[in-house]
Amino acid sequence: MKRIAALILALSLSSFTHAADSFKVCWSIYVGWMPWAYGAEQGIVKKWAKKYGIEIDVVQINDYIESINQYTAGEFDACTMTNMDALTIPAAGGVDSTALVVGDFSNGNDGVVLKDKSSVTDLKGQNVNLVELSVSHYLLARALESAGMSEKDLTVVNTSDADMVAVYGTDDVTAVSTWNPLLSEIEAMPNSTKVFDSSMIPGEIIDLLVINTDTLKANPKLGKALVGAWYEIMGMMSRTDATGVSAKTYMAEASGTDLAGYEAQLASTEMFYTPAEALALTRSKKLVNTMESVAQFSFDHGLLGDGAPDASFIGIEMPAGTFGNTANIKFRFDPTYMQMAADGKL
Repeated sequence: MKRIAALILALSLSSFTHAADSFKVCWSIYVGWMPWAYGAEQGIVKKWAKKYGIEIDVVQINDYIESINQYTAGEFDACTMTNMDALTIPAAGGVDSTALVVGDFSNGNDGVVLKDKSSVTDLKGQNVNLVELSVSHYLLARALESAGMSEKDLTVVNTSDADMVAVYGTDDVTAVSTWNPLLSEIEAMPNSTKVFDSSMIPGEIIDLLVINTDTLKANPKLGKALVGAWYEIMGMMSRTDATGVSAKTYMAEASGTDLAGYEAQLASTEMFYTPAEALALTRSKKLVNTMESVAQFSFDHGLLGDGAPDASFIGIEMPAGTFGNTANIKFRFDPTYMQMAADGKL
């Protein structure tokens, strides 16, 4: 009996060890996150995982918010998301999360489009379709602010990103706030005008790979593998030769466009192809100011939880300073692994 019990224990420990060495990362379609699709398909992520003796499964989720919800629920160890959504979904839900990779910021990739109208002031009285309480909502609020308006001047209609292009094609929908590649498709439709975009608020919508903080602390090899894979992909993607063209062509097709379309999206994205570029933003005082602005918007819209008394309820830890409650830090920008990549120590 003891031998059987020992065997069962050994098998249990073996299963636990295997589980601890296997990780799952999810992503959704967006110009700045297509490199994960390429890295998975080309075996780059697998190569870096093998280097550190682990397994990493990279999974596409068609619905962006659903991908974050699944990460928050613990179904994935890491997930692509923006700075605001990292604060308002996992962090606000009590899941301590870390921005492992600061990949880019939107520099025109998020926009507000009107049908048969041409200015932000024309939003007055309209229904605006968007993924409610996402960065698209934040962008709309910033657009209205620029025109001396507020959300009281219109009606927000919550719409999944998976349905955005289709609903805009109907007669009833006349205004949307969304991101690429959906934005490009919508903007190309007849009588459509982009009246505001993220280039007017540079550095405020940041695209990240976010990882569970406890998982990262327990498994630094996961952080090293993911960051190592990312910057290998960035090195290939930023090349102008056949390798670079092939990489971007794959990313284009995987996101439902062609190379020219993908290049157009990249043109409105401030990609950080090197860790040094990412570190500059991560360590900047501007990031602290941006996250304070994002936290205020989030509080104003009830996104920090019912018990949040103000915008500083959740602590956000950054190299240049912490905004919010230092006793309740749930969102962190950690430059450790990007610095390792910069120093060639991965």
